[in-house]
Amino acid sequence: MNEAGGESLAVVVTGPQGSGKSTLAALLAPRLGAALLDLDTATADLTAVIGDLLGVEDLDDPVLARATRDARYAAIIAVAEENLRLGLSVVLVAPFTAERRDPTAWSALAARLEGAGGRPSLVWLEIDAVAVEERIRRRRAGRDAPRLAREGGVSGLDLAAPRVPHIRADAGQAPEALVGPVLERVLGGSVRGDVPSVS
Repeated sequence: MNEAGGESLAVVVTGPQGSGKSTLAALLAPRLGAALLDLDTATADLTAVIGDLLGVEDLDDPVLARATRDARYAAIIAVAEENLRLGLSVVLVAPFTAERRDPTAWSALAARLEGAGGRPSLVWLEIDAVAVEERIRRRRAGRDAPRLAREGGVSGLDLAAPRVPHIRADAGQAPEALVGPVLERVLGGSVRGDVPSVS
């Protein structure tokens, strides 16, 4: 329970690169009085150090991903658990690719978050490849340059919907328009056993 006597929430915001995960999460967190835990913000500097040691600049490089993925996710999940044990809600932002593809991996994550005192829900930002590429080109972030330079651009992104119960949000809409409906679903706890849609 949080300070206000309500249930602590653990909202996992996921979606492809460029779908607006960080923007939506930054809008959700203050409305929930939640700690915002963004994988990139929390671990990018250390990941870059490891990339330098490995001679890899592309953060999507499979060699770098294999070397850092488990530790990066362990870091934000551990911080989430600490906050939940203190009665604080959390909003986690990351691709969570394994957890959305594999029900066993999602169950393991959900069990950890529940064990720390939170009610987990997964929010999926759905977007098509054309919109993703347009957004990535428009934001001109340095981390996107290697992906755009590769043959095929963003074609390698996993755009498939999660195989676990989730709240679907149309990333084609403005994040401000999604906050209210997503909050209703998260606060209503209607995520278990169904796949509701926010449109």
